Amino acid sequence: MHDRDFLSRVLLLIAIALPIAGCTNSQVDSLVVTPNAITMGIGATAQLTATGIYGHGSNHPSTTQDLTDQVTWTTTSINVATVNPTGLVTATGPGVIQITASIHGFTGTLTAASTITVPASSGGGGSGGAVVSLAIIPTSQSVALPTETAQFLAIGTTSSGSTVNLTGAVSWSSSSQQIATVGANTGFATAAGKGTATITALYSTGGNTLTATASFTVLGGTTEEYTAVTLLPTSQTVSASGQTGQFVALATSGTTGLEQDVTNSPQLTWLSSIPSVATVTSGLASGNGIATGVSLGMSTITAELKNPDGSIVSNFSTVSVALTPAPEPLLALQIIPTSITVGNLLDAGQFLAIGTYSTPPTVRDLTNSVQWLTSAPSVFPVNSNGTGTPSGGANAGIVTAYGNGGATIIAEATDAQTGSIQTATASFSCPLVLPTPTTAGSCFPGSEASSLLSTLTVYNEGLNTSNWLVTAPSATGTPNVLHCGPGSAGAGLGGSVCVATYPVGTTVILTAPAGAGAFGGWSYNCVPLAAISAAGPNSCEVTLTFDDTVGAIFN
Repeated sequence: MHDRDFLSRVLLLIAIALPIAGCTNSQVDSLVVTPNAITMGIGATAQLTATGIYGHGSNHPSTTQDLTDQVTWTTTSINVATVNPTGLVTATGPGVIQITASIHGFTGTLTAASTITVPASSGGGGSGGAVVSLAIIPTSQSVALPTETAQFLAIGTTSSGSTVNLTGAVSWSSSSQQIATVGANTGFATAAGKGTATITALYSTGGNTLTATASFTVLGGTTEEYTAVTLLPTSQTVSASGQTGQFVALATSGTTGLEQDVTNSPQLTWLSSIPSVATVTSGLASGNGIATGVSLGMSTITAELKNPDGSIVSNFSTVSVALTPAPEPLLALQIIPTSITVGNLLDAGQFLAIGTYSTPPTVRDLTNSVQWLTSAPSVFPVNSNGTGTPSGGANAGIVTAYGNGGATIIAEATDAQTGSIQTATASFSCPLVLPTPTTAGSCFPGSEASSLLSTLTVYNEGLNTSNWLVTAPSATGTPNVLHCGPGSAGAGLGGSVCVATYPVGTTVILTAPAGAGAFGGWSYNCVPLAAISAAGPNSCEVTLTFDDTVGAIFN
């Protein structure tokens, strides 16, 4: 009897002592993280504290305990801020994220969070001064198969010599989407096909742009299959004195239908049919496709592109070699700048073509006399209206971005004395960077001031079906780009319905020359012009919205 009473008293003392002895994590009722919001610059650090609250319905007052070292800390984006196991936060790039603490409590898993805001850098690089250089680490990575991934980091060095993680603040791009893709603001690369792609990071600071590159190699899988290859230009004339001309090879993807510059691809082989007349460079890391005149004659320059399955797609151009005196009056041609990058759709950039001659003036601006070409005419068209453009026409060499990505821009100069052709190349790009709450992004749909292109449609309502004619210039002034109607001179011109595309907001003057049938009028959205010296009285002016339709009415 006495033993039983003694045991009961011991158990009662143990029950009373347990809450006094201390609280365990499993007894936590709620969790609080302080501070609950922080704004910090890139590279800065801050300490978070996690506090547990105990009490769950007992008659005793609630108690608190510092659990900073016992909770599990996580971040919603390491590209904005990282957190270590003790709650120390480091800002890595612009953005707004949550740092969360979690622990197993009385009712299950408990969480609490702090909002971390990292403003976009204006070139300050935190407290270490302005960012003066950029590097990607590691400089190269490789994976075995497609779908495997790798993380690249962008590290900036400030004027004080300190470093800052800019991974989330730079614009990332891949030289080949067929080989690898990379997150526009994450540096997270994903393998797509066999080969090596160049990963590029761009960082804008103080009006300047810093660039860094790394390589990403996919060892296995299949390489992109191409269905066709195109050579630009289709022919050139060079001097037997050793004058050179550049050919550019553009391959058409079998999966996307897009064209890619493969001039220097290891898959491409350049051949000259008569090397004693003209040679062509091939198999180099860069500088392939350059034809050099050797002796009088003509040689065929062939580009053979070998696919992984062994199939070959090819195309050819011709190079004529003339016995002209050395040195040539036109010695060299270059495009300046060698590359232009814009940030919004519909943005444009001006290239200049500069020729070097053997006689004074030795350096001449040839921008409005060369032929301009682009590897992506539907996305990055280049204005080539310099030659023969009426006074007041737009300058040549202007490239406009109607999409994101990049293009090769080519200038061809024909020497008036010898007929030889010199070529030069440059690059134009509009990198896709999706906007975030704190960064504007670039070249994404909607970054333009208005819609991309408007469609102008001209048609006849049927009153005159034999000889009506409507013409319209291009947006840059080239006449008769739109040439509609059976009154068109020459076979194959004209039609009952004609369509042309222009940038939204373009004002177009439509002209209907007097013919056998009297002119009847225009639709409601084309304002008649009483007299225009260049167009004549039968003309109207229409400012294009996204999709304009003009009905040409004839009696």
